[in-house]
Amino acid sequence: MTFSYEDFKVGDVAELSSHTFSKDEIIEFAGRYDPQPFHLSEAGGEASPFGGLVASGWNTCSAMMGILVRDMLADSTSRGSPGLDNIRWLRPVRVNDSVRLTVRVLSKRVSASKPDRGIVGTRWEAYNQNGELVLTVDSSAIFGLRHPENTQ
Repeated sequence: MTFSYEDFKVGDVAELSSHTFSKDEIIEFAGRYDPQPFHLSEAGGEASPFGGLVASGWNTCSAMMGILVRDMLADSTSRGSPGLDNIRWLRPVRVNDSVRLTVRVLSKRVSASKPDRGIVGTRWEAYNQNGELVLTVDSSAIFGLRHPENTQ
């Protein structure tokens, strides 16, 4: 069965999988998208307030998006997103950190202008292997309704 708008309940919490950040991945991502010294080399990281090589926050967001798609959106009626809000990088993600994603459903509503779809508000919470919160993102996503005729 395909996951759709009706399957979301406000207050639900989904524990999704994790991603482990390798040194090579951190440096490669930074070289392409966020070439700051503390993302590019151990020496650059050691010379920074981080005291070592750390992943770009965008690398962390991208990895969490991959988890979200593979674990939740791949077999769903997802129709994209109008955007993300309140991205917070709370702790650095370091080499060999394993970060898992939790998604909390905060809100949902059927679209007034397009009643065949609904908007689901969620908060992503990413935790490292020590249970420390490293990232939060507030997100809205659009999902098709399984039975749009029942929303009247």
